[in-house]
Amino acid sequence: MRFKAVRGVKDVLPEELTFWQEIERVARGVFELYGYEEIRTPVFESSLLFERGIGEGTEIVDKQMYTFLDKKGRNLTLRPEATASVVRAYLEHNLDKKGNLVQFYYIGPMFRYERPQAGRQRQFWQLGTELFGSSHPARDAELIGMTLEFFKELGLENLITEINSVGCLGCRGSFVSALHEYLQKEKGLLCSDCQIRLEKNPLRILDCKSEPCKSLVLEGPDIERYLCSGCHSHLKKVEGYLDLLDVSYKMNSHLVRGLDYYTRTVFEIIDRRLGSQDALAAGGRYDELVKELGGPSTPAIGFAAGMERIVLALKKDRKMGDKKEKTDFFIASIDEAADGVVLKIAHSLRTAGLHSKFNCESRSAKSQAQLANKLGARFLIIIGEDELRNEEVRPKDMSVRKLLDPVDLSGIVSWCKEVL
Repeated sequence: MRFKAVRGVKDVLPEELTFWQEIERVARGVFELYGYEEIRTPVFESSLLFERGIGEGTEIVDKQMYTFLDKKGRNLTLRPEATASVVRAYLEHNLDKKGNLVQFYYIGPMFRYERPQAGRQRQFWQLGTELFGSSHPARDAELIGMTLEFFKELGLENLITEINSVGCLGCRGSFVSALHEYLQKEKGLLCSDCQIRLEKNPLRILDCKSEPCKSLVLEGPDIERYLCSGCHSHLKKVEGYLDLLDVSYKMNSHLVRGLDYYTRTVFEIIDRRLGSQDALAAGGRYDELVKELGGPSTPAIGFAAGMERIVLALKKDRKMGDKKEKTDFFIASIDEAADGVVLKIAHSLRTAGLHSKFNCESRSAKSQAQLANKLGARFLIIIGEDELRNEEVRPKDMSVRKLLDPVDLSGIVSWCKEVL
């Protein structure tokens, strides 16, 4: 029986993995430049953590979570996002008592039961940041600017930044009441899911991708009109700081994000080339979440980006396989008696930090040379019966297809160190 990966997950093979490694390298460099430290949380948590953190009535909690009972009957869930887990770790390890800003970044897999499509898998990878301890609007602008700098370092610059404010718990209630009153009159035009959301969590209707629902939302109440003076002032300050940073953005009054914990600033960064799944990154402020999960009232802000979608965006500009694996030396045996010698030379080169590969599987000098060329090796060293008897080898410079002067077999490792 031959097995295949289950629907909704995929293998990332070496040819594509170069994109992933570059994304991770750039992310670490940019995030650490801004003062963030890496955190790694478990891939499963108590289901209640996500139910309380993300919010009942959300698409994630109601339909997408991978939830199971363990052997002791505990209700656990594979993490569908990272923020709730990071908040749990922040509180569990008493980091709220440090008395200053706490900044984390993460890179890892998340899990949601969704319809698989380009840029959206059931196991998907996210990277992101979380900052605890500041409600200042300059931090909102800093985060958006940092996220755009990350994409710029990857070579992704023609992106659209949309921002909005979803208000605080006080003023949001007025907007939700107005939205409910408006949509109640048009309930028959809503999709079946949104008819349920209307009674459970009307704000989630703003996330619906159904065209009739989207049209109704566009004609409905505008959340900015319902912002209290504090939230309105915060939004205008964020806009001012973004202008100061020369960040291009546009207001989208219907942007709310699919998680209930957001307050005030929310944002998305979009690449229109990706079609319907065009959001590369999204985030916002969640000033009430720490308290909701049992901690003291703590302002916080963060973002997350889907790595699969970033890879899709990078592929729009580059081809897979452009980067050959690095091989400085290809050491080939064409005689069984030379196999051990080849193995030892390759090992010595690697311990010296030189990229090398060896091959004992083919006894043909021609096929060994073809393999060295395929691997992009800089130098080819073939060892057989003659080389062992004469105790010398003639390395070949693969860039010019030229045999070099003989080198004593006993000194080949030293020669390799010197030639690079």
